Amino acid sequence: MKKRTDRKIAIAGSVAAAVVLPAVMVGLAQAGVGVPGTGKPDAASNLAPLPTFGPAQQNAPVPATSPSGTPTIKPPAKPLTSNPFSTGPGRPSSDNPDLNTHKRGKKAHLPAKEAELPTKFKKADDGAKITALKKVSKNMFDVTIASPALGASVQTRVLIPAGWKLDSSSAYPVVYAFHGGNNNYLSWTKDSNLLSVASGYNAMVVMPEGGWNGSYTNWWNDGRGGIPMWETFHINEVIPLMERNFHAGPARAAIGLSSGGQGAVTYAQRHPGLFKYVASYSGALNITAPGMPSMLMQMNQKAGDDIWGDPARDRANWQAHDAAVMAAKLKGVGVYVSCGNGEVGPYDNPGMKPWDAGRFGEQLAHTMNVNFVEAARKAGVNVTANMYGAGTHKWAYWKRELTASWPAITGAIGAKKS
Repeated sequence: MKKRTDRKIAIAGSVAAAVVLPAVMVGLAQAGVGVPGTGKPDAASNLAPLPTFGPAQQNAPVPATSPSGTPTIKPPAKPLTSNPFSTGPGRPSSDNPDLNTHKRGKKAHLPAKEAELPTKFKKADDGAKITALKKVSKNMFDVTIASPALGASVQTRVLIPAGWKLDSSSAYPVVYAFHGGNNNYLSWTKDSNLLSVASGYNAMVVMPEGGWNGSYTNWWNDGRGGIPMWETFHINEVIPLMERNFHAGPARAAIGLSSGGQGAVTYAQRHPGLFKYVASYSGALNITAPGMPSMLMQMNQKAGDDIWGDPARDRANWQAHDAAVMAAKLKGVGVYVSCGNGEVGPYDNPGMKPWDAGRFGEQLAHTMNVNFVEAARKAGVNVTANMYGAGTHKWAYWKRELTASWPAITGAIGAKKS
């Protein structure tokens, strides 16, 4: 594969990533790479410049707790010690589709061993099938899905309401919950308060694997497409399998945090009518904002530009996965977004250093979320936004936001508490 300049920039400084990253961001911004509204010609593309999203209008109906305007992101004074968008502890599986470079870009196919396994469950249209079912508790089970879109078998956790039966004919409202980056399908039950929040509601919650660096997209792979195809897995495999086998109904909502928030929102935009409500907590909702392409490529060094492509040459593909650019496509969908601003908040250690990765990550998320809210409101989309000010990129805040948004999420899909 041809080594592009932007890819070299993204991976060459892996050892000193946190030191060189701010300079890379500034350099790309000055060059107009991935930057909204610079007006500079794109040497590798004839596409028009990206739209410009400035700070939210101060008279917009953003909660009073919202900070004034978009903060200026200052480079950390010292090297970051972890990923700014980390969403919890965990390790990738040995067969993680994102990290298996030998499968990357190959045509969709069932894994060889799983292709021969029998199944008593109905398949998805592309042949994806359930090969195992494991009971976790009386109201929760894990499903193993052999996925052509991923060329691997991955897990999906399913939370079921009281009274649910496998042989029932009833259909239930369902919430699809997408985890954040560098995490896995266990995150929502391991790291969050979802079990207590959802308790007593007659709704299913489906928590699929989203990959270590999956980014909720079908990877570009230098224009070839192919494995891994996370969007195809979630939309064309997980949802049909849940509806054909486990009574998940057509009244759907999607929620997510960090990159999972991006997934929830962009899936609703890219598949009109699929979800009635979406909620994003500190989501990556403006991936073409100034400096963000280089940041995302830096955080996904092992993937490089395979996820969305080259930020300049493949700009159209970046735009096609940018929630702020596609804001108008959310008309008719209920939307909840929330984010902190990276300042030390009530759930943080008061002595947290300015160069803490969680602070820097939330500053970046805040800029993207403010841009998204303004773009959505300009497009006439009804957004409930809680830009709550002080707070970092961590579960303590997302737990609070899940609790606050749950009534609207369940109300939109007709789920009720008994």
